[in-house]
Amino acid sequence: MNPELGLAAPLTIALSKGRIFDQTLPLLATAGIRPLDDPETSRKLILETSNPRVKLVIIRASDVPTYVQYGAADLGVAGKDVLLDHGGEGLYEPLDLRIARCRLMVAGLPDAPTRAPASGRLRIATKYVRSAERYFAGKGQQVEIIKLYGSMELAPLVGLSDLIVDLVESGNTLKANGLVPLEHITDISSRLVANKASWKMKHAAVTALIAALRGALGAERTAASALESN
Repeated sequence: MNPELGLAAPLTIALSKGRIFDQTLPLLATAGIRPLDDPETSRKLILETSNPRVKLVIIRASDVPTYVQYGAADLGVAGKDVLLDHGGEGLYEPLDLRIARCRLMVAGLPDAPTRAPASGRLRIATKYVRSAERYFAGKGQQVEIIKLYGSMELAPLVGLSDLIVDLVESGNTLKANGLVPLEHITDISSRLVANKASWKMKHAAVTALIAALRGALGAERTAASALESN
């Protein structure tokens, strides 16, 4: 794909700082989209890019689907965990970028019960309320969900919950706190999402960018296969 991506319409892309942002930037660079300001030092929330028809808006990861849904951004990059809890209303999900991979899991102390006694309910600490509810409902279990925003591993240690539902990458944080992964809910990676109105009104620009990103992913796969064969 030509690195100087020509776009028929201006695009706004919502991103969140951190791991997803760092791994998305090289993919965008293949389409000639590079922030003009250093995102690590700039306090700007709207970043101009090397393509004058593309802007990046920097927001919280959990807000990316909402900005895209309501048209404040044409496109965004969000983890599947965030999309599952958002529900995906008003969004298309045209591309799995296969970055920021991890797993959504049930975890707890090694001897933690995974089913409540007949007279009670398990207490589950998580920030992924919808995903946890769906998962346990699918198992025919009624649970009490306790919403937390961080330090999830602490909840079973102090008796706040029986189990947690959280993202697990290496499992080192669980292990350091004496917890273990108990049940796998789903694999997680980051996805490109598009506003439905932008998909129709700016279709040529949106699909051109998607094609450039898909090409970048294909090149990465080819390079990885070449390394493995050597």
